[in-house]
Amino acid sequence: MTINLEPNERIDELHRNGYKIIQNPEGFCFGMDAVLLSGFAVVKENEKVLDMGTGTGIIPILLEAKTPGEHFTGLELQKRSADMARRSVKLNNLEDKIDIVCGDICESSKLFGKAVFDVVTTNPPYMNENHGLTNPDMPKAIARHEIYCTLEDIVREASYVLKPGGRFYMVHRPRRLIEIINTLSKYKLETKRIKPVYPMADKEANMVLIEAVRGGKPLLKMEKPLIVYKEEGVYTEEIYDIYGY
Repeated sequence: MTINLEPNERIDELHRNGYKIIQNPEGFCFGMDAVLLSGFAVVKENEKVLDMGTGTGIIPILLEAKTPGEHFTGLELQKRSADMARRSVKLNNLEDKIDIVCGDICESSKLFGKAVFDVVTTNPPYMNENHGLTNPDMPKAIARHEIYCTLEDIVREASYVLKPGGRFYMVHRPRRLIEIINTLSKYKLETKRIKPVYPMADKEANMVLIEAVRGGKPLLKMEKPLIVYKEEGVYTEEIYDIYGY
């Protein structure tokens, strides 16, 4: 299949089902956090999934490869990223399994309706007004900073679009964990699993994977930490397995 590439775009291998993805190194390429989230999220047979802030569509494509879910929707505000995601979906012949919608996370429940998804995933902007300088490159700034949506916007809309008992999966930074849990609780999303991610065993955690259930009962499981590198430049076996190498 011939897919048109824009200037500076490239096609990268995903090492899953022969799938590929279109990326632009001059823009915002997906990172390890998105891949780890795709390995943490549980999607069951016949379930429908919404990925909020899908970027170039990495999470829906990986989840389609890894899980028996029925259908996957990626929601992305930035038109150029959404266009790249749609072309990647077409490149992999996944048009019947994945939809890419260009729209605002803050309007999710208006776009899709309430209680329509079994699973919601998100790799959101990590930084609010208290964390770091806004990137002068606007596409990267939108991906990294809470410019167009806040943590509360994401959690609120996830709660609205999830069915009762539906699951919410997020990757974020440990420094905001208390805020995240409190916000989830505010919108009736009960935190169920937390998995910290450490770059190396002797370093501090720099990511956290979270599962919450809409209307769930209080019962939290702190999972075994995920270690990224066993030594400088060498991934652990768990990371190789998540990537599919």
